[in-house]
Amino acid sequence: MSDSLKQVVILAGGKGTRLANIRADIPKPMMPVAGKPILEYQLDMCAKQGITQAIILVNHLKEPIIEHFGESFRGIDITYYVEEVPLGTVGGVKAVEDQLSGDFLVLYGDVMMEMDLSRLYTFHQNKNAEATLVVHPNDHPYDSDLVELGPDDEVKAFLSKPHAEGLQYHNCVNAAAYVFNTAVLSRLESGVKADFGKDIFPKWVGEVKMFGYSTPEYLKDMGTPDRLERVEGDVKSGKVARRSLVNKQKCIFLDRDGVLNYDTDLIDRPEDLELYSWTAPSLQRINRSDYLSVITTNQSVVARGMIDEEGLGEIHKKMETELGEAHAFVDAIYYCPHHPHKGFEGERPEYKIDCECRKPKPGMIMKATKRFNIDLRSSWMIGDSSRDIEAGKAAGVRTIALRTGHGAVVLNARPDFHFDTLEDAVAYILEAPYKDAYKQLKKRFQSSKGSPFVVLVGGQSRSGKSSFVSEMMYRLVQDGIQSIRLPLDQWILPKSERGEEEDVKRTYRLDKLKEDIKSFTSGGSIQIPGYADHPERMAFGIQVGWTGEPIIFVEGVPALIDEEMAELGHWKVFMETSEETRKRRFERFYEWKGREEGEIQDLYASRLANEYEIIAQGRKFADDIFTS
Repeated sequence: MSDSLKQVVILAGGKGTRLANIRADIPKPMMPVAGKPILEYQLDMCAKQGITQAIILVNHLKEPIIEHFGESFRGIDITYYVEEVPLGTVGGVKAVEDQLSGDFLVLYGDVMMEMDLSRLYTFHQNKNAEATLVVHPNDHPYDSDLVELGPDDEVKAFLSKPHAEGLQYHNCVNAAAYVFNTAVLSRLESGVKADFGKDIFPKWVGEVKMFGYSTPEYLKDMGTPDRLERVEGDVKSGKVARRSLVNKQKCIFLDRDGVLNYDTDLIDRPEDLELYSWTAPSLQRINRSDYLSVITTNQSVVARGMIDEEGLGEIHKKMETELGEAHAFVDAIYYCPHHPHKGFEGERPEYKIDCECRKPKPGMIMKATKRFNIDLRSSWMIGDSSRDIEAGKAAGVRTIALRTGHGAVVLNARPDFHFDTLEDAVAYILEAPYKDAYKQLKKRFQSSKGSPFVVLVGGQSRSGKSSFVSEMMYRLVQDGIQSIRLPLDQWILPKSERGEEEDVKRTYRLDKLKEDIKSFTSGGSIQIPGYADHPERMAFGIQVGWTGEPIIFVEGVPALIDEEMAELGHWKVFMETSEETRKRRFERFYEWKGREEGEIQDLYASRLANEYEIIAQGRKFADDIFTS
């Protein structure tokens, strides 16, 4: 068994009619992209990964191809087959049958790609496949030829465009790259014009050992001027090369229920799955970034006997169809059908096991990591429950708890960040804020004398203070510097003790707070009163003392409330955001707490009247002001 493919057949006879207004004198595979022909990118990829022989099928304007590449290119011996009469994608491959042996790669010469061919070929060999089709999700599955795969990745059906109205499908698109064994060539007719996707593959279902290799790698045809421009931009930015699974990938792992869709509890019918309005736009942003998007979801509805795995697939078809219609997709879906507890009516005993995939275990994350060569240190887990956060922590990724779904109310592990919705979380990850702020922190810290170095972070409610501190603390850890945070919300009086009028100084027990901060930063031990920010959470007071961390973050609304407080810090930061954004965050936060709409608006108006100007004065004490 060979450890790498040695032969490639490249279909390079296309006329490129849709690109004729750009260059009518060359075939489409010779269209220059960022300075070199697209066919050269393909041969470069093949040469780097051990392919030694290429057969290029040509007809229309063959001379530019032959003149450019000759008989040898970067260690690859090249032969040409000239199709005097075009025979589609099939005829030329059949015509060179006597030059092929064992397994070989088939590429379409107008597709920009960069792949880890060894992963593709290992998959082909492990499946003992006669034909492996490269497939992937895309942002327009509704007008693409689709492939239906079984649980073991075997091809079950082909869904050719145009699709029937109302069809629900997995977003699994033929990417126009294949690995064939020469055994399948006997099934092709000589001299007959045919297309693999439309004419041949559907006939092979059930007769040929044919599998689909799903990959997030870059494979895009550039058959129109618009697509050519986008592909050229991706080449220049390095995105094409970065997406190869030869390289480590960044990933955003996503829980499903309560993160992407409303959690109506144990969804067992497609019609019960309803996506949030912000889900598709958020996934679009991920799709355009360097991050993969991978769902990891516990689905005990299977173990409970409420639905089988095929039925779960129908639910995911609905989700993928709706996302595709909105030009969004996920790169993969992993689900755990198990549940550890037995003894329920209608349950499926074979699924009632203590498995390695059910969160809070990180099994699904680790499986995806192996498959997609994921760099866990650069990846994230977004969820709405403690199980999601614990799984992310166990895998070594950064974690975000959302206030949708279960709302991460009960947590056994502290997430790195809290955000209201997937939209907010994705924006934060992709915008990667506060790099300049961290440089400023490092500069001030390194030039400071004495220890600890105290950072005060103040600003209006919902202005991004906690996220700012979390980011600073994470970056410090990467540089080997320890820090500790004192969240001033933990000094808030219980609602029942605050009185009728809003008074921010009384609410935060300001006199006690100042004394506690002075004592703590001087090395003393303090009793933090504790505050429950959700009705279902309990407040616990704790005794804490400074244990030598060189940096202390004091973070909260009153951190810069007056001159006396401001004098406690060595670096004073004021956080702000647009009032529109702050109001939206405020409303969502109090919705999470269970407040009614009218009550929330009254509370917001009260805060504006009684708190806003007092806190805004903190700007004058700030060394730096940052916007979230």
